[in-house]
Amino acid sequence: MNNTTAYPDSKSHYEILDGLRGVASVLVIAFHIMETFTGGNRFIQVINHGYLAVDFFFLLSGFVVAYAYDDRWGKMTQWDFYKRRLIRLQPMIIMGSLVGAALYYFQGGAAFPMISETPVWKMLLVMLVGCTLIPLPVSMDIRGWQEMHPLNGPAWSLFFEYIANILYALFVRKFSKTLLTILVLLAAIFLVQYLVMGPQGDVIGGWSIDKTQLHIGFARLLFPFFAGVLLCRAGKLIRIKNAFLVCSLLILIVLSVPRIGGTNHLWMNGLYESACIILVFPLIVSIGAGGSLTGKYPVKICRFLGGISYPLYITHYPLIYLYTAWVVNNKIQLGAYGLFVGLLLFISSIAIAWACLKLYDEPIRNWLAKRYLVKKA
Repeated sequence: MNNTTAYPDSKSHYEILDGLRGVASVLVIAFHIMETFTGGNRFIQVINHGYLAVDFFFLLSGFVVAYAYDDRWGKMTQWDFYKRRLIRLQPMIIMGSLVGAALYYFQGGAAFPMISETPVWKMLLVMLVGCTLIPLPVSMDIRGWQEMHPLNGPAWSLFFEYIANILYALFVRKFSKTLLTILVLLAAIFLVQYLVMGPQGDVIGGWSIDKTQLHIGFARLLFPFFAGVLLCRAGKLIRIKNAFLVCSLLILIVLSVPRIGGTNHLWMNGLYESACIILVFPLIVSIGAGGSLTGKYPVKICRFLGGISYPLYITHYPLIYLYTAWVVNNKIQLGAYGLFVGLLLFISSIAIAWACLKLYDEPIRNWLAKRYLVKKA
């Protein structure tokens, strides 16, 4: 009796989009390293709009999910879909929580005074909950930043990613283009209203279980994810030469633009970020999906960046906590010494991501796929 994969991943990858996800992940690391020297002041950050990479990720995810699954629902159940998404995402969520736990007690000091008061049993409980991605209430915070995942802050975006996947499987996959367009337009209004008329003029936030942060999280999620789905269904791709280079430069420029408007004109920065998320990011994805790679090295670069992108994003932040503690505890200023250590952290983050990908993520996903996605013919 033969074994066959029930729903094989037979579709070709958009390798440029994989590479762009890696480019954005690398810029997130650089943003977080430089952010350490700002003391939390969002008006003086270097790579000031680096946090918009998360919104770009949501758009990419919506596009890729629609591309991979829109035409499979006639032979695929919801549970099949959920299994595939869990196998793709959950192993590295677990690894991120484990890395966060391993480094937690090395991060104590003035930056995180709660660490010295946190018993091991409580940290381990937070670690176990983090492995499930169930969000923790503020009352369970063990760091002081009120994160729903105190050992690995960026996991908040995966929490919202799961919500988007569930909404897609339950409802949005059945939407006509017209109904989906209406949903995307309403989500755009929701996003712009918060950015232009809201209290901070940016989309920073989404990582806590409270009314304000959940508002930010859903504003950041709904438009880009479902705009990505709509973009894939519309099929309006842009074909230009050197698409990967052009898109990479666009991402770098968008994320590096300094804060606009200052404290007196928050709406100006909100308008800029609205334009980035609603206009520029879909343009980048259209160019990336419509482009092609020529030559051995561009293909290798995109595959490498695409491979490490998710492991890099979900494992780097415990190192950022460690770096933040070192900077604050030793009163390190932005200069050659601090940047040199930051460079070592940058390289270490990439090395850890690559090791996680090759030694853990790919083998575990292959085993899970054979175990849960293979049916007897």
